[in-house]
Amino acid sequence: MPAGPGPGRYALPPTIGYINHDYTKPSSPAYSFHSRMSSNMVSVDSSPGPQYHVDAKMTRFGRDGTPSYSMLGKKKKTADTFQTPGPGAYSPEKAPPLNLHHRPPTYTMAFRTRYRIVDPVPAPNRYTLPNLFGSHIPHKPASASFTMSARRKAGGPSEDLSMTPGPGRYNSTEPSVYLNRQPSFSLQSRCNIPTDATRKPGPGTHSPEKVTAHLPRAPSFSMGVRHSEFVTPLIVDVLD
Repeated sequence: MPAGPGPGRYALPPTIGYINHDYTKPSSPAYSFHSRMSSNMVSVDSSPGPQYHVDAKMTRFGRDGTPSYSMLGKKKKTADTFQTPGPGAYSPEKAPPLNLHHRPPTYTMAFRTRYRIVDPVPAPNRYTLPNLFGSHIPHKPASASFTMSARRKAGGPSEDLSMTPGPGRYNSTEPSVYLNRQPSFSLQSRCNIPTDATRKPGPGTHSPEKVTAHLPRAPSFSMGVRHSEFVTPLIVDVLD
């Protein structure tokens, strides 16, 4: 039987250290140990010395912000020299309102235009607006309105009290109009007794006490006849 390769033949990544460590295995943090330093370095100064030039305007917060000016002669004005506008050159009152600035309304007054003969412009008195007085406007609220009629002729009910109607002239309102009305029934005439020879059942013919279809009752079941499984069924139609 051939022998397989030994365990040393497999090139598996190591699980010790951090160089080429097996990434399928957890690894702890690795630290490097330096050699012990010499005690002479404590007394020997190996700094570069004061060879760096630091500007006096540089602080630990940055460059000093004190303004600096240079004194030069006045430059001659030429055609290409840009003239910086002064404060009086601006008109901020003519600027349009910005953002949420409020200003009063402004109107312009122009001349009256001349009407031409071909312009069908109606006059102000040609318009007819609906009347808003009175109680005959369906879409406007109105107060109660009363009419004052003229005095009737002499001898009317206002002067001759004998012409006024008495209490008997007024009809009384039926109470069922403004009160709860009870059910009313109409009585008809008696039906004619049949005179034919057909026999009619009397009151004693009926038995209402035997009617239980509308009453609650216990469930009832019917027991049939037990049949044998070996009984030959009845064959009526025999086909030859």
